[in-house]
Amino acid sequence: MAVVEEPGKPRNWQERLAIIRDRLYDRLFHNYVWRSIFRSGYPNTPRNQMLVVATNVFLHLHPTRIHRTHVKITHTYCLGGLSFFMFIVLTVTGVLLMFYYVPDVNRAWQDIAALETNVRFGLLMRNLHRWAAHGMVILVFLHMMRVFYTGAYKPPREFNWVVGVVLLFLTLLMSFTGYLLPWDQLAVWAITVGHGIGGSTPYLGDEVQQVLFGGFEIGQGALIRFYTLHVLGLPLLAAIMMAVHFWRIRRDGGLARPL
Repeated sequence: MAVVEEPGKPRNWQERLAIIRDRLYDRLFHNYVWRSIFRSGYPNTPRNQMLVVATNVFLHLHPTRIHRTHVKITHTYCLGGLSFFMFIVLTVTGVLLMFYYVPDVNRAWQDIAALETNVRFGLLMRNLHRWAAHGMVILVFLHMMRVFYTGAYKPPREFNWVVGVVLLFLTLLMSFTGYLLPWDQLAVWAITVGHGIGGSTPYLGDEVQQVLFGGFEIGQGALIRFYTLHVLGLPLLAAIMMAVHFWRIRRDGGLARPL
């Protein structure tokens, strides 16, 4: 006598496990809370994967699809990503350094000396900031070289190349303005040279010295201006240009193909 199985009833433990998994999936990713935050299901399908990238505030600047050649580390050596990582390190360590530093010519060097000797992990914090600054300059320069030698600056990416050049100059300016802040002999003489270069600007030498250096002599005016540029003006402008840079990569069809 044949046994008639009940319709819809699982026949073995694999089917029971699959039913439990599907129910758990529905409870986790098909509920009101998940949909209100992510607007898409779990990224287990091509459609949901694209929606996760396109609707995420941090990921929407990046392409939803890339070519298989872009996965190779030798295509870009991740120089752009490493440059951005250095910027994040500089931001975090710079905020920590601001707790122990006052932009005053009478106490700037004493604050740096106290940071290195009296603050726990202060020397490590300052060296992380300093070496990350050197690393960012080197990585941005190498990134520009890689883009140039692989022809990734050609149409339709010529505008993004201009944005990258602007980011290179902003990186150099952030490095130069940070070089002044310890107010030691190296910093004073470096800003003295910069002051002379600014004063030699054709037709606008005096105005450049007045605006950038606070006058015709090196002092408190120069320090407070460079401090403001270093901690607020230049990083904010660099962050905006980085967002435009990442967005243009997506708008231009993703990373350039190898030559």
